[in-house]
Amino acid sequence: MAHGTGALPQFIPSPSINSFHIGPLDVHFYALGYIIGITLAILITRRRWRALGGDPDVVNDIALWVVPAGIIGGRIYFDITTPGDIPHVWYGLFAVWTGGLGIWGGVALAAVVGAWRLRRLGITVGPFANAIAPALLVAQAVGRIGNYFNKELFGGPTTLPWGLEIPYQYRLAGGIPAQDLHFSTFQPTFLYELIWDLALAAFLVWLGHHARIKPWGLFALYVAGYSAFRIFEEALRVDSSEHFLGLRLNMFVSVALTIAGLVWFVIVQRRPERPYTVLTPGAPEAAGGVAASPDEASPAEAIPDEASSAEASPAEASPAEASSAEASSAEASPAEAPAGETGQESAAAEHDGPQAGGQEAGEPADGVTAGASGRAAEVAAADDAGVTGNRSED
Repeated sequence: MAHGTGALPQFIPSPSINSFHIGPLDVHFYALGYIIGITLAILITRRRWRALGGDPDVVNDIALWVVPAGIIGGRIYFDITTPGDIPHVWYGLFAVWTGGLGIWGGVALAAVVGAWRLRRLGITVGPFANAIAPALLVAQAVGRIGNYFNKELFGGPTTLPWGLEIPYQYRLAGGIPAQDLHFSTFQPTFLYELIWDLALAAFLVWLGHHARIKPWGLFALYVAGYSAFRIFEEALRVDSSEHFLGLRLNMFVSVALTIAGLVWFVIVQRRPERPYTVLTPGAPEAAGGVAASPDEASPAEAIPDEASSAEASPAEASPAEASSAEASSAEASPAEAPAGETGQESAAAEHDGPQAGGQEAGEPADGVTAGASGRAAEVAAADDAGVTGNRSED
């Protein structure tokens, strides 16, 4: 297209390179985009998982399993659905650096592996799925930048000012219809998806803060929302794809997953709430035996943890309970009271106790008073000996 003097470009130009070298290493922008996207997804999920009361280091553990699974699953899906785009070399099936990762295949296998790992750790899967859903969309958005450098994932011809310029050799390699080869600018569907992914991620975060979404709910909306956009995107794309009944294969997948995601969300939201676990059973011991506070526990576990903590720690009991414990400790261990005047008073009080029962009807008050004085002296002596010293540390 022609350019006026000093005017803005009337299309988005294609980059002249798709990789760069660091010594002998050839770094592809497509791979770099996914590396950055995965890193951002891990950081976002760590933050969201910590907010739920979980251990953020669990996210790192899960990432070691789901990232390779996602790459493998994505490549398998790509090889099955677009066999014509596999490079014609012996390693073509595995050449992910040239492009070709099917999102649905990657998410499916990563979800299976991640669920298996979480269950091995004793953690409920649903809350973690909600935590990771917006992060997946951010990773996908950043990964779409790699499609720009690979000059792929574009739609039909357009004259819009944001049309993407595709060089002729890439039009041929992209497998677009012959009648479209003479056009030079095409719909940048990768850019549309990038914008949608970020908008949907922001919406899921907002919804999670303003509505009561149950475990698996946000993940179900992620599946439905992303797949719904793909219906629109697949209607625009003209690059190579397997077709069925005159439509792109991914169109059928998009429709099926949109419906499944919406039904899944409704079922999840109607299901009765159940207790769930966000901390591994050995987490307190791993932290040096310090029990997690209620703020660090899941909502379902916070109340039981508080109750058990109160039972297990007399130092945290109410003042009345603490006084009772002090008194009983002092009565059980009179030998710990310091010798001297206080000890003599205590012994006298114990000696006077039996006499109180033998006094006449008009004298029991003195015996009771003497007994009370003796017990008070014992408590005071126990305090001096440090028996109740724990209360000063609360």
